[in-house]
Amino acid sequence: MPGPGSGADAPRRPDVVLFDLDGTVVDTIPHILASFRHATADVLGEALPDDVLMHHVGVPLAVQMRYFTDNEDVAERLLASYREFNHRTHDEMARLYPNTLATLDALRASGVCMGIVTSKSRHMADRALVLFGLGGYFKTVVTADDTDAHKPDPLPVLLAVQRLGADPENAVYVGDSPADIAAGNAAGVCTVAATWGVASRERLEAARPDATIDDIGELPWLLGVGVQGREGGRPE
Repeated sequence: MPGPGSGADAPRRPDVVLFDLDGTVVDTIPHILASFRHATADVLGEALPDDVLMHHVGVPLAVQMRYFTDNEDVAERLLASYREFNHRTHDEMARLYPNTLATLDALRASGVCMGIVTSKSRHMADRALVLFGLGGYFKTVVTADDTDAHKPDPLPVLLAVQRLGADPENAVYVGDSPADIAAGNAAGVCTVAATWGVASRERLEAARPDATIDDIGELPWLLGVGVQGREGGRPE
């Protein structure tokens, strides 16, 4: 099996596959951007450039707000404004990436154990999983509420691996941000960069993932698992 960040192919048929949530399984990127635009316009009086707003997505939201201001009170107001808009509009704006359900079906059918490692709060992570009927796929969900340290620290990834009774060398973490790749590499798991989310291929590859894919539907092939099941999409 390749070492972390080696740029080699991902391992075949790992015991555990972990996923980031936003930008990897659930398409909330337009929703996150709209929420940042709303909060910065509301509190700062202007919407910052989109690349500035989205640059640190992947770390906990409260941490992201501190990149926009040095004032703790302003950061708290940004956080409150973001959450009010985001929670109110989540179910309307969130989507499931195409091929997600077919991929999860294929991995589950092959006996691979799956989990989520996200910087979202427990409340919002559970809300997304319920919205799209994904809860039955994942044996553990590690959120920002579960650890004191957060991505790019390896602790959330290691906690998920531990909960699933696996060894890091037999686990894969799939994520769409450099923070995901850094956390996975530091945890000693194999990392797969997802280019359909928040970060460009260039930023992701600079973080040295073990493999890079352009569609979640490529993951079963990468891991030697046949695709079966249904296509993803918005629930009725």
